[in-house]
Amino acid sequence: MHIVLYQPQIPPNTGSIARLCAATGTPLHLIEPLGFSIDDRHLKRAGLDYWEHVRVKVWPDWQAYLDSAQPTRLVATCARFGTPHHEFSFASDDALVLGPEATGLPMRIIESIPQLVRIPIWGQVRSLNLANAASVLLYEAYRQTGALQGR
Repeated sequence: MHIVLYQPQIPPNTGSIARLCAATGTPLHLIEPLGFSIDDRHLKRAGLDYWEHVRVKVWPDWQAYLDSAQPTRLVATCARFGTPHHEFSFASDDALVLGPEATGLPMRIIESIPQLVRIPIWGQVRSLNLANAASVLLYEAYRQTGALQGR
């Protein structure tokens, strides 16, 4: 399993996701441009002292990530459409792709990835916090693939 953040904008969200990745041994990929410096104090603070335990790779753009990382299967996320995450069949080598907080993934990326999932939302909110969404998706993926057995 991998988490891929496409052009993240808010340092505390990325820091929280880095902490999630440290807690689960999940590689984290950051696709530039980032909305902050990788040395941002808010980013470091949210990740606490776990950064040394995160396998993080920063990519200059989407195509560089695709060409070099060669993900086995991309799973794009969208707030409005796609298969509900609890009905989707995750695989152990999936790369979970989440878009920027303000806009989500661009349509060109969504349309290029056949696997599209969403977390059901009802009520008055437009979307979940990026770090919360990453946590929900990652743990559901690990649950489905058996990675949580014996933990």
